[in-house]
Amino acid sequence: MLNLSKLLYSFARPALFSLDPERAHDITLSNLTRASKSPFLCSQLERLFGRTVPNLPMTCMGLDFRHPVGLAAGLDKEARALPAFSAMGFSGVEMGTVTPKPQAGNPKPRMFRLVEDEALINRMGFNSGGVDEFLSNILKTDKTAVAGINIGKNAVTAIEDAHFDYVSAMQRVYSQADYLAINISSPNTKSLRDLQNESFLDDLLLKIKTAQLKCQKVHGRYVPIALKVAPDLESEEIETIAELVISHQFDAVIATNTTVARPESLQSPHAAEVGGLSGAPVKDQATECIRQFYKLLQGRVQIIGVGGIKDADDAWDKLLAGADYLQIYSQFIYQGPAMIAQIVEGIKTKVESQGYSDLSTALNELRSK
Repeated sequence: MLNLSKLLYSFARPALFSLDPERAHDITLSNLTRASKSPFLCSQLERLFGRTVPNLPMTCMGLDFRHPVGLAAGLDKEARALPAFSAMGFSGVEMGTVTPKPQAGNPKPRMFRLVEDEALINRMGFNSGGVDEFLSNILKTDKTAVAGINIGKNAVTAIEDAHFDYVSAMQRVYSQADYLAINISSPNTKSLRDLQNESFLDDLLLKIKTAQLKCQKVHGRYVPIALKVAPDLESEEIETIAELVISHQFDAVIATNTTVARPESLQSPHAAEVGGLSGAPVKDQATECIRQFYKLLQGRVQIIGVGGIKDADDAWDKLLAGADYLQIYSQFIYQGPAMIAQIVEGIKTKVESQGYSDLSTALNELRSK
């Protein structure tokens, strides 16, 4: 079945890659939205893809995941296709980034494939239908995989007032989220990354945590919060962020978002495009960021590892570096749904070959060696 699923995507990919990247994205999401509304189509996606993904249970942020591979934010910005992505085999789906008010994002073109580098560059700019549309969509779908909701500020909101947007969005989506991700690291919204500076971040995290506790009382449930950071941080900045997420009792750090760096190894003619680079070229940078955070956090705040995961070896490197859970995006575009099963099967094989029966025990002991 795994070979069949790979074969199916090998036919679909040339057609999709012949289109403008954003156009291909829109067509794919439209089809997955239709599938999400059809139990029959979801069952077919599960038969082709989801059932090939083995179980490898693990816990992150107090949430139980069927296995350690989820979908990163950015692919399902409007919460339209959660059932379809779950049927493909993802154990968690992070939807968004959603902003309080609708906004168009940056001018097109704003997404580029770097095929030679197995990478993407985007400068989408938090294009969002707004929280009302987002909630309308998610309320119509069955939440099957763990549902993460990634929130951001509107472009017109001054950086000094950013906390109003984050708190507003969080209050609105809280009841529908299994966890929340606070995106302060996209390079495509002016000044957004300034929120990673201590002068802004301490107060922002305080206000978000205060609002979270109020939401907990109102809704009678605790929804974990993760902070999504950039891979372009200096060591001193990582230390500051680590101290703050510990002191404000955040549940996780998502490491990392896209990078503004341009490695010399890039070969694509699109390499000079402005925006955030994701995919294979960011792999080592993201893994090193995870490693630095883990040394400082030591399990007091968990880590979701993202960036350049192509196969089980890449995933294993991030887990050993300190990630408690993983997300993929760019390589999913290049390889298709079959890669979920390949990665999970590969991690499971590594765990068993080391003589362990479960992933958490394996990582705890191997990291300490």
